[in-house]
Amino acid sequence: MSGIGRRGWLACCLLAFLLPSAWAIDPEPLIDDPARQELYERLTHEVRCLVCQNQTVADSTAPLAADLRRELHALVVAGRSEDEIKTFLLDRYGDFVLYKPRFQGTTAILWLAPLLLLLGGALVMALVVRRRATLPSDEDADENTSTAAGS
Repeated sequence: MSGIGRRGWLACCLLAFLLPSAWAIDPEPLIDDPARQELYERLTHEVRCLVCQNQTVADSTAPLAADLRRELHALVVAGRSEDEIKTFLLDRYGDFVLYKPRFQGTTAILWLAPLLLLLGGALVMALVVRRRATLPSDEDADENTSTAAGS
């Protein structure tokens, strides 16, 4: 091996495995209370990254997501309840901040649309089946042509 020796390759491999830990998403220290830590982790998976919009703040590397994680961490450490934290986020960022928004007048279509689409599809399917049941079948047409040919 010219250039990089065996030790050089070993050092490169070691660095390749160790460097990703330096880019960890959440540098916040763990919370001493396991229940509060679980609340923090659950909230980071329920809050939407406002920059990425298709990721939670737990999964996003955007600077705003890091700010939201720090804010959530501070609120959880301060002893705020889950409802208080969600109310704070909703007041500040609106309904869009939660992946599972609360059911209210402005979000009713989000909750009812799947049910309405399912019912609409079932209605269309029932109409198609009923219409096809009233159409003459191919066997009826074959019988009519054979009896007409035999007469």
